[in-house]
Parts: sequence; C-alpha cells; structure tokens
Amino acid sequence: MNLQQLRYLNEIVRRGLNISDAAAALYTSQPGISKQIKLLEEELGTEIFVRNGKRIVALTAPGKTILDIARRILHESDNLKQVGQEYQDQDSGQLVLATTHTQARYVLPPVVKQFIKRYPKVKLGLHQGNPTQIAEQVLNREADVAIASESIMLFDGLISLPCYEWHHCVVVPAKHPLADVKRPTLAKLAQYPIITYDFAFSGRSKIDEAFGAAHINPNIALTAIDADVIKTYVELGLGIGILAELAFIPERDRHLRKIDVSHLFKPTTTHLAIRKNEYLRGYTYDFIELFAPHLTREAVTKAMHINL
Repeated sequence: MNLQQLRYLNEIVRRGLNISDAAAALYTSQPGISKQIKLLEEELGTEIFVRNGKRIVALTAPGKTILDIARRILHESDNLKQVGQEYQDQDSGQLVLATTHTQARYVLPPVVKQFIKRYPKVKLGLHQGNPTQIAEQVLNREADVAIASESIMLFDGLISLPCYEWHHCVVVPAKHPLADVKRPTLAKLAQYPIITYDFAFSGRSKIDEAFGAAHINPNIALTAIDADVIKTYVELGLGIGILAELAFIPERDRHLRKIDVSHLFKPTTTHLAIRKNEYLRGYTYDFIELFAPHLTREAVTKAMHINL
C-alpha cells in the first residue's frame, strides 16, 4: 500500500467513478490507475468498488470505510508537508481564497493589499463562485479558505467562523418616488419591480424570509450574482435594487440613492471556513486575523480543537 494508490482511489471517487477523468487529472494512464487499484484491493483482501464488467458503478460497503481512512491519511500527509514548508521558509508559499463576488469586490481589496505588503513572497490566488462551489473547492483542496455569507457553515468537513454582520439596503435612481422615503415598508417595496441577488448569494434568504413572514409576494423582476449588475439595471430604470449595504459606494454610485431598510431584513453574517484538522501556515492565521480581527490565532486554534 502506498500514498499514490490512495490518491488514485480518492480521485476516482472525486471524478464520479470515471477512471479516465481521474487519470487525466493526475496526468497518468487509465490502465495504470486500474492496476494500482486492483493491487490495493488484493493487499486489503476486499473489493473497494462494485463493477459492471470493466466499469466501476459504486463503492462497496468496505470501500466507503477505506475511502474515509484514505482521505484522512492523505490529509495528514499534506499536513506533514505544510509543517516542513512552514519551518523551511515561513514567509513564502501559496494561499488560495475562494469567495463570492461581493466579498472579492467590496471587502477583500484592503485586506489583500495589507497581506501582500506583509507577505510579498506568498502567491495569492482568488477563486470566485457561489457559496456551495467555494465550500466544495476548500473541501477538495482546490482552495485554502472560503469566505461567504450563505451555506458554507452547513458543510460537515469545514469549520465555519463568523466574521461580521451586515445589512441589506435598497437603491433607487435619484428621481425615484422612493428616494425621499425614510422608512419604507415591505408593502411599499413590493409596489415596484425588484432586482436582487440570486438565491444562493449575499443573504437572499433573509429577503425572502421577510416577505414570506409578511405574506407579501414581491415582484422579483431580475436576479444577479453580483451587486454591480444589480446597480446597472437599477440605473436603467428597470426596478429598485436590494443589495448588500457594503456594496453601495457613494462616490462611485452617484446616480443612485441608498435607503436604509435594516428595520425590514434581518442582518446577515459573513463566515470564513477552513478544513477540519488542517495544519495552517502562519501566514494563513495572519490573513484570517486581517480579515476578521477577533479571529486571532488563539481563537482559530480553539475553534479547530472544539470541532475535532
């Protein structure tokens, strides 16, 4: 048994039991992977996969247990490498962030600027997607940290840490009838076409919950995955926008007016997630604290210990 066999096993499952896709992802041959899996099964004395002819169709019952153990071994193997890299060169390496457009566009820039200034040798990567996608990227080791306001706290393989709360606001053109309304009601908002986030993004569930609790059916005319698109269509007069307050920048959004609706929608919490039982490089702890100052190394380590 060797680590390469365990990597082959893990990748086959990750690729939907498609050996060809696993071979392509690992830059090896399909026959080579098949041979190594057979050798692993022979050594363990049990079949890992259910086969229909030459095609793999499922994991066997022992195969599921073997996969869980294999993933833990691979995880700890990666942790060992991280320890070595940490003590070989503490100020260089790679950190990949997976996040949504709102975080990448409006929250992360000053944090990234500080981080790069502090760690110029660390290669920083930024992946964007919806909350489910970015959580899966961290679970699959395609990214190190996930940052989002929805869903990522629901994944068993991740430790989710609350960072900060924010509210939604309404944006309208300068001459819109709502522009001078100080405390609009949900019924008042529902009189106009609404442009807001797709359900998976930026606290959309809080918007739907508020209208649902009031038994009001809003006219959601258009949904988008980022605030810039929402503001663009509001400027065109296609409706009123409901978006994250942090995405409204007065100097840049001069043609729009922001209306406080914190009395209508519950606050949303942005979370940061990392893999359970992960060995974090020193600069990863520093990035987390730059993003959320209350998440010190001690606080993160304590949270990881609690979730063991």
